[in-house]
Amino acid sequence: MSRASGDAMRRREFISLLGSAAAWPIAAHAQQPERMRRIGVLLGLAETDPQGQTTLTTLLQALQQSGWIDGRNVRIDYRWGGFNAEDLRKHALELVALGPDVMVATGGASMTTLFQATRTIPIVFANVPDPVGSGFVESLSRPGGNTTGFLQFEYSLTGKWPELLKQIAPNVTRAAVLRDLAITAGIGQFAVIQAMAPSQNLEVTAINASDEQEIARGIEASARIPNGGLIVTASASNIGNRQQIVALAARHKLPAVYFQRAFVTEGGLVSYGADFFDQFRRAAGYIDRILKGEKPADLAVQAPTKYELAINLRTAKALGLTVPPALLARADEVIE
Repeated sequence: MSRASGDAMRRREFISLLGSAAAWPIAAHAQQPERMRRIGVLLGLAETDPQGQTTLTTLLQALQQSGWIDGRNVRIDYRWGGFNAEDLRKHALELVALGPDVMVATGGASMTTLFQATRTIPIVFANVPDPVGSGFVESLSRPGGNTTGFLQFEYSLTGKWPELLKQIAPNVTRAAVLRDLAITAGIGQFAVIQAMAPSQNLEVTAINASDEQEIARGIEASARIPNGGLIVTASASNIGNRQQIVALAARHKLPAVYFQRAFVTEGGLVSYGADFFDQFRRAAGYIDRILKGEKPADLAVQAPTKYELAINLRTAKALGLTVPPALLARADEVIE
């Protein structure tokens, strides 16, 4: 072998060795597992509440559709508040201590406690009324901090409840409005209802729903007034006490309008409001975007896009009411 050919062979071997060495870091990098991301979910509902379980299932399914599978590329930690303020605060701090990449608030009460617990970890909320008035975001279009999400409703929606009450129960002239005075939305909803009531020839009074005893006293007092009805506004307190509220309305023969379908499936007369579970499907999209690098401050708070009207004909019959055909035709769900 000539010296030239020997040198050429050694050069080829050297280049081959360099190529193999350069490939090692790439191969090693490719074999590294994907970093496990972490999501913390604070549910205001009780773990035994069917609506709470459906909420969690809806969220998990929507996240899977975006490619986030619990135990594979994301770990999802969740806590149940059960409408207990002390438990919510404790669980919020527990979730923050786990250092999640993003957190999820399911309603106004859980959002309040998470917002108090952290101003740095991104939070996506769903079914939260009046996030601007509550101080969670600077504005709907530019949230400006570590939170964004999906409104439970716009205040104009609440003006439709007196109209709906008169449509289904024309003889009603007085309506008690069950509200939670402790939240900004409780005050705001009543103000809109109060402004719209005269156009429906309704006189409205407020019942402050702070606990079961106050709810019972307020509804029983309202039932003593002739031609009375009931409007139940959006709040965690009213959701948690929905079985009691529906039972009291039935006992006292009060036509009642509710803000959410869950009341009607449990025996309430009629409801009109945003699709509760659609909020969590949409929230999963924001969680996905944040996990991929976007910031809550740059994601506008969005209003509901799906609303649903539910009517319970069994309850209408028990109250001696005939539901107008036009109202039935508009209903998304009719329970017979």
